[in-house]
Amino acid sequence: MVTRKRLLDLFVNMLEINSPSKDERRLADFVRPALEALGYEVYEDDAGRKIGGNTGNLLAFKQGASKTGAQILFSAHMDTVQPTSGLRAVTTDDGIIKTDGSTILGSDDKAGVAAIIEALRVVEEESIPYRSVQVIFDVAEEIGLLGAKAVPREAIRADLAYVFDMEKPVASIVVAGPSHDNIRAKFTGKAAHAGIRPEAGVSAVVAASKAIANMKLGRVDFETTANVGVIKGGTAHNIVPEEAVVSAEARSRSEEKLAAQVRHMAEAFHDAAAEVGTSVDIEIEREYYSYRWGKDDPVVQLGITAGQAVGIEPELIEANGGSDANIYNEIGVPAVLVGVGCEAVHSPQEQIAIDDLVKCAEFAVELVRRSVAIG
Repeated sequence: MVTRKRLLDLFVNMLEINSPSKDERRLADFVRPALEALGYEVYEDDAGRKIGGNTGNLLAFKQGASKTGAQILFSAHMDTVQPTSGLRAVTTDDGIIKTDGSTILGSDDKAGVAAIIEALRVVEEESIPYRSVQVIFDVAEEIGLLGAKAVPREAIRADLAYVFDMEKPVASIVVAGPSHDNIRAKFTGKAAHAGIRPEAGVSAVVAASKAIANMKLGRVDFETTANVGVIKGGTAHNIVPEEAVVSAEARSRSEEKLAAQVRHMAEAFHDAAAEVGTSVDIEIEREYYSYRWGKDDPVVQLGITAGQAVGIEPELIEANGGSDANIYNEIGVPAVLVGVGCEAVHSPQEQIAIDDLVKCAEFAVELVRRSVAIG
């Protein structure tokens, strides 16, 4: 069974290791021996070199004794958002782990890493049969899923994948995730002295502003969102700005709706440029692709069965956030995102209940135990 103190000690030790995106070296060196001690073949790929970081993804694999069943992949990311330097984990009397408020906690996604390692320990201690288990602890998830994107399809030896990287409720299953497009619009106008000859200038900032004002943004509908996140332009308050750059995004679980939203935003950029008299160059880049699974699909059905085994009726969620699950699905590995139990991630109020962390590890154990009945 899951050992509460062992899991808690592992989690707290990891929390106190600073591991920002592209600087996961210390955490990778901490968790690798834990996998090797369980008999896993572990290697580090070259993702660090590809993305300009100091650490690659850790990929671990162990063949089980069963000749039947599904080959399972567990995934979690090692990096965290900032700040975590100087983090002090605090455990409250009611069993909540948080910080002193000066940093985030980093349970996103060290709770996932800890739960997976503890589950694998239980699987070996109880000699639970399985066909095979693969683990990927990846890097630079927080800045664009870069680690997962660097994993080649041939490196994955699994039929079903479970990405432990979502907030409460524990063992919830994200059965659908969105596609995501990034949009960059660069307006070019004409500079002029803003006080002496403003009529000689053509303001790129005005064009950008008009475009944004005419866009449908925020929650466009129940499965589509759009946002303008960054606006940069101008050089001084007394110069009509010659250049403005707008960085935006759109997401949807419907490819048709995403295409329509991106087209709408591009048209708003073009219309504003024509109205003001600037030029505009627009770049559109796909960040990741959507996925959708049904209740009866094996990757979901196994999750439901495992949740029920630990006393949970898993909530099936359609989300509008991207994750490593999007990447695994894109390369042909059926994958879902699952809840680990953390709350208020990426903020000083981030926390996780010890009971939820334990339940998450128990859920992972049951995924392995029940995988032999799949296929």
